[in-house]
Amino acid sequence: MTSFDPTFLLLIGFFVLIYFLMIRPENKRRKAHEEMISSIEMGDEVVSSGGLLGKVTKISDQFFEISLGDNVKVKIQRTAISNVLPKGTISSI
Repeated sequence: MTSFDPTFLLLIGFFVLIYFLMIRPENKRRKAHEEMISSIEMGDEVVSSGGLLGKVTKISDQFFEISLGDNVKVKIQRTAISNVLPKGTISSI
């Protein structure tokens, strides 16, 4: 006759808890960020993870070109975009 070890059940419970508290929410955040990045179009106003606020002027495979002001343009990686702002935000600041 074999006896069931309760520590095995505790170990499985721990992995389930880790999945629901850490792995699943992170996957949801990553998926939402990827959808946000793929929906960016030229003319959208964005904020980079470094805090730069600008308007998208050019889109390539790996980079966005962001206009920060008069004659000031920078290229940033697609993953560096942290948020898309409503239109007109830059002019209201």
